[in-house]
This record gives sequence, structure tokens and C-alpha cells, in this order.
Amino acid sequence: MKTAKAFGLPIVHSTINVATGRGQPTVPELADNPPIDRTTTNAWEDAEFVAAVRATGRRKLIACALWTEICMTFPSLDALREGYDVYPVVDAIGGTSDESHRAGLKRVIQAGGRPVGWVALAVELQRDWARKETVADVIEIVLTERLLRA
Repeated sequence: MKTAKAFGLPIVHSTINVATGRGQPTVPELADNPPIDRTTTNAWEDAEFVAAVRATGRRKLIACALWTEICMTFPSLDALREGYDVYPVVDAIGGTSDESHRAGLKRVIQAGGRPVGWVALAVELQRDWARKETVADVIEIVLTERLLRA
């Protein structure tokens, strides 16, 4: 979330079944923009979600989710079929088990998805340390908040 904000990336945030009381809202640290609450397990089957993605005008989608094998895999496969490039952030999602996580990633990779880790994503977005407007954010997010604390 912080990386996306630093680089001005549009965020399409969705939840599932929160309005019905069956689901839980996103943890406040990750819920900066209002979510699109849906009932479908596949976000790509929700018209409001797809409209929000299309409204960004972007053809490259960075996918983060709660459950790899469902929340990331299902919409990613549909987006790939529609010609989008999909980049699942492998360490910003988790499966219901390690095996499920791997299987979900494998399905998306086989369909053309391009997995990336969050540190590599942040640095790939930065690309050049001469791009001064985002250097401080990347150092704070990647180095100070994460790697130096480990």
C-alpha cells in the first residue's frame, strides 16, 4: 500500500461479504481507500470491481490478496485472458496452506502471470536513484521499515 501510494499507483481495493456480515473488513493499516464489497469469490465477476480496474486505464495489474488460490488466482486468470499483464506479489499474499499458495501461483504463472516480490517491485518502480521524488519513500519502506528490522 505504501509503495503504491509513493508512486501514485491507482488502488482497487475489494472485500468479500463484509456488508452481509459474513466477511471481515480489511485491517485498517491496509484500508486507505473505500473497498468495493462483493459477494463473488472471483472479483473479476463483480461488475463494479472490473469497472474500477478499467477506469484506471492501466493494462499492468499488481495483484495482492488475502488467499493466493482464490482471491488472487481467480481474477488474475480472467484478467490475463482479457490481455492484462498480471504481477502477483508473492510475499503480499498467502494461501490457506503453503501448497495452496504454490498451486495458485503456478496456475497464474502458467497462464502468463509474472510473479514478483514486494522489495523487487518497489525497486523496479524506483528504477533510478536519480528519480529523487520517491527515493526517501523507497528507503523508508524497503530498508528502514522492513529489511533493517528483520
